[in-house]
Amino acid sequence: MSANLATGADVRKELTLRGVILGVIITLVFTAANVFFGLKAGLTFATSIPAAVISMAILRSFKDSTIQENNVVQTIASAAGTLSSIIFVLPGMIMIGWWTGFPFWTSFAVCALGGVLGVMYSIPLRRALVTNSDLPYPEGIACAEVLKVGSSDDEHAGSVEEGKAGLMAVLWGSITSAVFAVVVATQVFAADVVSYFRVGDKGAVSGFDFNLSFALFAIGHLVGLSVGIAMLVGALIGWGWGVPHFSALAGDAAGAVADLALGTWSHKVRFVGAGSIGVSAIWTLAKLVKPVISGLTSAIAASRVRKAGKADTLPRTEQDIPIGIVGLITLVCFVPIAWLLGYFANTSGLGDHMAVLAVGGVAYVVLMGFFVSTVCGYMAGLIGSSNSPLSGVGILVVIGAALLLVAGVKPYVPAEAGKALVAFALFTTAVVFTVAAIANNNLQDLKTGQLVDATPWRQQVALVIGVIAGAAVIPPVLDLLNHAYGFAGVPGAGPKALPAPQAGLISALAQGVITNNIDWGLIITGIWIGVAIIVVDEVLARTTKHVRIPPLAVGLGIYLPTASTLMVVVGSVVGWFFDKRAERGPKPEATKQLGVLLASGLLVGESVIGVVIAAVVAFSGKGAPLALVGESFAATAEWVGGAAFAALVVVLYRWVARQGRSGA
Repeated sequence: MSANLATGADVRKELTLRGVILGVIITLVFTAANVFFGLKAGLTFATSIPAAVISMAILRSFKDSTIQENNVVQTIASAAGTLSSIIFVLPGMIMIGWWTGFPFWTSFAVCALGGVLGVMYSIPLRRALVTNSDLPYPEGIACAEVLKVGSSDDEHAGSVEEGKAGLMAVLWGSITSAVFAVVVATQVFAADVVSYFRVGDKGAVSGFDFNLSFALFAIGHLVGLSVGIAMLVGALIGWGWGVPHFSALAGDAAGAVADLALGTWSHKVRFVGAGSIGVSAIWTLAKLVKPVISGLTSAIAASRVRKAGKADTLPRTEQDIPIGIVGLITLVCFVPIAWLLGYFANTSGLGDHMAVLAVGGVAYVVLMGFFVSTVCGYMAGLIGSSNSPLSGVGILVVIGAALLLVAGVKPYVPAEAGKALVAFALFTTAVVFTVAAIANNNLQDLKTGQLVDATPWRQQVALVIGVIAGAAVIPPVLDLLNHAYGFAGVPGAGPKALPAPQAGLISALAQGVITNNIDWGLIITGIWIGVAIIVVDEVLARTTKHVRIPPLAVGLGIYLPTASTLMVVVGSVVGWFFDKRAERGPKPEATKQLGVLLASGLLVGESVIGVVIAAVVAFSGKGAPLALVGESFAATAEWVGGAAFAALVVVLYRWVARQGRSGA
């Protein structure tokens, strides 16, 4: 392949054996940590930035290492933060009592086939969503800045990113966020500032949760004010109207306020958010039809240029895997997926409908897979891979799969086959979900590659390698954790059972749709809210120059907990104020760039130390192995942690502003 894709003058080291080996090792370690932490806390870490930092530290000893080689390492390892998201679906097979463990080859095939398909689907989207798009890609930009600062290439020397001020901004940002995360782990600082309270005298409740996370704060700085404000609008809809409204209807005036607020959000408002995300996703896809077709057309044109023997006329940075090979690999993936779905149907007692389920399942994977690839790629570009609501996408996918089974298969099977239909819906969702997870990450990596002058096809090959490596380690880790802890809600699970919240929600949805026990009114309410936001955003687009309210970001604000949104809002506002003040200084662009580097450093430090802390938790078997104080200190820890967080933000931004003005 390299002979056809690389130009004769391209001799830089990029996709190397040592880089592949290093990337695979990092992938295996980070995937294991991510699976455990995701099942325990419902969150996974984006591993691109910590992988880039580790890669630069190791490869720096080789004189011929390049920024592009480090980029390939982080591309491979980024599969750990995304493929691990399969834990949002696959444990549901245990929760409904269909599996007792995770069969290796079946689980591996789901992850590997869906992952490779996700890479293939995202290739023609690169031109539409990366090259010809103004999406911010916060984590992609942050990773690129980190790579540039750590690069010794002559090609990347001499700009502010590689100067002393840029390096120090990343370094101090990383140290600050890492140390703060460690202190939070000791419980001397609280992890968040949270309050739940009653509203009025009808039993209504609400609340807020400011997660003291420098990574979320940095995401806010990088995504910008429009996305931050849109997420705030969503949070206000969810917690200013949704939670008080539905909790008042419940009329529970005696229950614990926090339990009632969180329960209302989880069982009511989240479905409203899912409806809003769904209609916003469809609208987003409709708006992307033209650029996606343009991207496909240019990809086909590039392929024709190669076939005509004019590959040298294509810039190296525009060389994807040829569209013909992409199509062939995609078709090849469909064959084992069809066999897998047919085999699952046959062994589930649905053998009489095996052909319908296999063909229909593949068709669903093809169509829904491309839909979620486009939407997830857009969402990742909008707010970053870490904050993209993959579980929200999972909700839409499992509802769609379950509805099709209800319409096309349920009337023709005995009532006792209902459980098998639920299992098949989850199994199909797992394949589509893996496609979504990889597409959610791949475009972020390609944005990083664009910024560091990488070759797209080499990154695409690297991600396929990362997918295979991650798929190999996920099943045994899941099986180990299942036998060691079990999952909440499963009979026989002990007190240390892992919550796996998303898997519980998605499996409950599949059961609810197939047994006709689901509140569609909540989802329809969310759809109408999404339509209203779309109208407002379109009006703003036609009447103002710079004010927008991205509908998907509003849906995210409704769907995600305030612990995931409010600090992003704070970061976006602080970043906006910082940029405005920088514009009044002598070196506005250099100062703004240092702000981006500081935010990148904040992401680096917390990401790296987060993986380390997750490993400590996993090996210790304790929920808080680093705790130095007890729960009696919790109230004080909130005030101390909140004050320390605010003080550090002020100190860091004032320092970096001085660096920008002085040009140090």
